Amino acid sequence: MFLSFCFLIISFAVSAQVTDQPAHDGEPTEDVRTRLTPFMERYMLDELKALRMEMAGFQVSVKEEVVQKELAVADKAMSYANITVTYFFYLLAGAASVLAIVGWQSLRELKKNAREYAETQMRQITDTYERKLKQIERELQRKTKVIAENYREIERFQEIHALWLRASQEQSPQAKMDIYDQILRIKPGDLDALTHKADAALMMNERQWALSLCNRVMQVDPQNAHALYQRACAHAGVGHEEQALADLELAIQRNVHLRNVAAEDEEFEPLRQHPRFVELTHDGHEPGQGDGGPDGRKSS
Repeated sequence: MFLSFCFLIISFAVSAQVTDQPAHDGEPTEDVRTRLTPFMERYMLDELKALRMEMAGFQVSVKEEVVQKELAVADKAMSYANITVTYFFYLLAGAASVLAIVGWQSLRELKKNAREYAETQMRQITDTYERKLKQIERELQRKTKVIAENYREIERFQEIHALWLRASQEQSPQAKMDIYDQILRIKPGDLDALTHKADAALMMNERQWALSLCNRVMQVDPQNAHALYQRACAHAGVGHEEQALADLELAIQRNVHLRNVAAEDEEFEPLRQHPRFVELTHDGHEPGQGDGGPDGRKSS
């Protein structure tokens, strides 16, 4: 192919020389230009095509060779990395084996001690919080109980207060007695209710009953002036003059206001002329000053 190309070039050179020669006499003076025949053009195109195909094949072969070189380099790099990692794992396995042989027992003891210490600390913390929670729970229960008791006490106080208001508005001794009984059912042993009940018994001429009620109060509170006064009234009504005067004296000592009340109380009518009664009720008494007994009984 190369020889053909050279032959073609030589042909072009010869044709050029022929055209450069001067024209003979009698021939046209214009230059005769050589023109390529179709065969020559076809031949030249085929040669150029073959040359281009040869260059393309050469380029492909060069690329393939470069790729093969790169693959070889990458393969060697992977091989080196694999060998390095393998040696590293061998080294790590050897170190682990040595550690397992030398310090396995120590590691077990360390792990055991750490677990025991953690369990001990957790147990202590848990016990502490359990004690605190139980203490808080007991305190809450106590406060809840106190609140409930206070609430019940308030309700009971309101109910008792309403009953006292009803008793103050009642005119019948029997109705008063019933109300005082309700108060005693709500609050057993209430001294005020017992003394007022004794007063209602006196109003009903139940003096023995009044004495019994006053004695119950005196067993709890021997210094109760109201109970002493009511018992003095009851003793006077049943004819126990000395006992009536003794209780009246004690009552006046504890509450001087009772002196004026006794001076006009109709329950002491049997003692009105008794010198000791006059002496007890005379000091500081002005006629008309008393307006009734401590329980609301009108004096005569």
